[in-house]
Amino acid sequence: MRRRQLLQTGLASCALAAAVPVIAAPVRPKGLQVTWLGHSCFLFSSSEGRLLVDPFRPAGCTAGYRRPEVQADLILLSSRLLDEGALDVVRGNPRVLYQPGVFTVDRFDKLQGVKTLHDRKDGKQFGVNVAWRWRQAGMDIVHLGVIASPLSDEEKILLGKPDLLFVPVGGGLKSFDPALAHEATQQLQPRLVVPTYYRTAAAEQACDLGNVEPFLKYFKSESVKVYTSPVAQFTAAELPRAEDAPGVRVFAYNFAGKAAPLGRERTPVPSSQAERS
Repeated sequence: MRRRQLLQTGLASCALAAAVPVIAAPVRPKGLQVTWLGHSCFLFSSSEGRLLVDPFRPAGCTAGYRRPEVQADLILLSSRLLDEGALDVVRGNPRVLYQPGVFTVDRFDKLQGVKTLHDRKDGKQFGVNVAWRWRQAGMDIVHLGVIASPLSDEEKILLGKPDLLFVPVGGGLKSFDPALAHEATQQLQPRLVVPTYYRTAAAEQACDLGNVEPFLKYFKSESVKVYTSPVAQFTAAELPRAEDAPGVRVFAYNFAGKAAPLGRERTPVPSSQAERS
């Protein structure tokens, strides 16, 4: 009798379990999606959220790019100049960081802004550039913003050895030239390097930037990959090994609905809610 009761109880429990729907845990995207929006502006999307660096207002060297009117949870600015810090082009009301320091913002908990120089005259011409370091999708990322002076020993220590390095290469008055960009790459030893801030078909005639090819000549051709799209996916497992030479990835820009390799074709308020840690 007792065995029959236990069996009936067990069957009832199974029936009850079958009647209750099982709610699966939400599936989070794996890896990191990076979208080049022109110049030094990139959108980084992952399970942590959408992080936008250096939105700009089209003019001069960026005249032929579209305004980067995208939605983001957090914006990092390397400066308040309009080709690196134009908040009026961004949708919504995201958090904004633009000063050096260490921060936690929502699910981004390892954000560090490192003060560097925006020119070669001790900052007297264009002021301060903020290079940003953070962790997203299991990868350490450094976006140098638009830096002109060589990295100091302190800056190198603070920036560490990133998995992904975004480095300006176009030269001119405000940016690394190809030689300084390559030197910074050797010093920081990233696993992948992405050149930024160089002349493309978006530029007006007076733009003082050079194109990306002189920087690429510092690397073996087999380590350079030129995309045909402005969007790429990265995972930590697929990056080059730390002991190998870094890979170089060049994004294309979608001019007039057609992605062109190397770009050859043609206001939210800063948040007071970010936690400084």
